[in-house]
Amino acid sequence: MIKDRISALKAAQTDDDDMDGDVTVVLDTAPTFMEEFFAEVEEIAQNIDKIEKIVHEMKRKHSAILSSPLQDEKMKQDLEDLMADVKRIANKVRMKLKLMEQNIDQEDHLVGSRSAELRIRKTQHSTLSRKFVEEMTEYNKIQNDYRERCKDRIKRQLEITGKMTTDEEIEEMLESGNPAIFTQGIVMETQKARQTLAEIEARHHDIIKLEKSIRELHDMFMDMALLVESQGEMVDRIEYHVKNASAYIDTATQETRRAVRYQSKARKKKIIVLVLVVVLVLVLALIIYLSVRR
Repeated sequence: MIKDRISALKAAQTDDDDMDGDVTVVLDTAPTFMEEFFAEVEEIAQNIDKIEKIVHEMKRKHSAILSSPLQDEKMKQDLEDLMADVKRIANKVRMKLKLMEQNIDQEDHLVGSRSAELRIRKTQHSTLSRKFVEEMTEYNKIQNDYRERCKDRIKRQLEITGKMTTDEEIEEMLESGNPAIFTQGIVMETQKARQTLAEIEARHHDIIKLEKSIRELHDMFMDMALLVESQGEMVDRIEYHVKNASAYIDTATQETRRAVRYQSKARKKKIIVLVLVVVLVLVLALIIYLSVRR
């Protein structure tokens, strides 16, 4: 989870502070400020984790509601409460991420990207934003899946009453907000017919609530998705430069190895020449020695 990376990033902050080069670090206020920042990061991460857990719980309730032969009003109310929780927590996370982004932009204009703390904050903000969008994407996915399953249930219930409908006709009923388009002709003589009608109307009501929930969070979701997309472009540029740097490093490494080979060959040549000189000196000394004895 996100919060598991906080300790590592705190350690990364210390490592960045120790780096040489053009790095601006405000020593007096940075420790306290970064502690406050990491506390904020942890709170946001915990809220995103809450959304993830709620989404899993919603999936479970969706399956339980659709598999139940009878209408369970308590379970439906629980589902509505979960949707309200997601909306409340998601809005809170969004506001905190937007505020964090504004603070980062302000500092970026003041000190630029040379600040070690600023780099850490940008990385954390990007990580949190991406995770948040992932969870909200999953939330939208399970809501749309539930909508489709409710549509299928309505279609099957209408078929039981003898009403054959297409997907387009079901959508028309949903858009009109009036299930009576297809239910008004159902004969209410039996308990089964009344139960079927109640089921159709209940599913229609569920879909209306789902669509309202999706619409309410749509603008927020698009806002955060666009932010993450722009961050993705920045990450792509960073990766491009990293790859180029890696290519330069590879080239430099090859040149270094080539120079080492040349240096090794030159050293060998020097040793051979030195040995030949020594041998030559010894031969000359031996000749002189023998000449003197004669």
